[in-house]
Amino acid sequence: MDVSLAFLIVIFFIGFVGSFISGMVGIGGSIIKYPMLLYLPPLFGLAAFSAHEVSGISAVQVFFATIGGVWAYRKSGYLNKSLILYMGVSILVGSFVGGYGSKLMSEGTINVVYGVLAALAAIMMFVPKKGIDDIPLDQVTFNKGVAAALAFLIGVGSGIVGAAGAFLLVPVMLVVLKIPTRMTIATSLAITFISSIGSTFGKIATGQVDYIPALIMVVASLLASPLGAKAGQKMNTKVLQVILAVLILATAVKIWVDIL
Repeated sequence: MDVSLAFLIVIFFIGFVGSFISGMVGIGGSIIKYPMLLYLPPLFGLAAFSAHEVSGISAVQVFFATIGGVWAYRKSGYLNKSLILYMGVSILVGSFVGGYGSKLMSEGTINVVYGVLAALAAIMMFVPKKGIDDIPLDQVTFNKGVAAALAFLIGVGSGIVGAAGAFLLVPVMLVVLKIPTRMTIATSLAITFISSIGSTFGKIATGQVDYIPALIMVVASLLASPLGAKAGQKMNTKVLQVILAVLILATAVKIWVDIL
């Protein structure tokens, strides 16, 4: 691979923009970086990445972007440790089950699973969420069984399609579990970090990671994700919800366009 200055700048830009948004709205950022990595380099006359290379680079980048985001939120009071424990363990188990089960499915079936999950997430983001941001952080409660069961199902779905599942976690936490927006964003970053462990090491172990662009993306992630998290803490929660809704809807539309 020709590692020119233009190549370094374009990959860093993709990693920075995606990770800033990731830190701001509490998702791993691959829904932004995946299409950018596929389509932007050729526009600048650079070699195109294959889909396997893009998924490998994205997996490593999400792992580090979520670390950066969680670190920025560590003293904010928005990280719900009980929720991270119940949903984190469940999503990790579910993602291993889904990842193994995906071997038994055709590529078309996997794409349809992804499309259905994304459509459900998009619908949930447009459900009114009245009053959830009026709950004091120290009075937030949730049904532990429901949280664990939903996280397991999200893990299975995300394991099947090879994503970290944050675009599903966020609407479930907001709409079903009634977790305040800022706590949802911070806590989902931590849960996404846990769920990305398996996929990241799986991609590395099977040789699907191109290390030079992955390293550039990691550096960009560690710089941009904490900046995004700080920006998110200062933004109006309604604005954050709208940004999330638009990103998740765009993901759902893109997936179904690819399927159909």
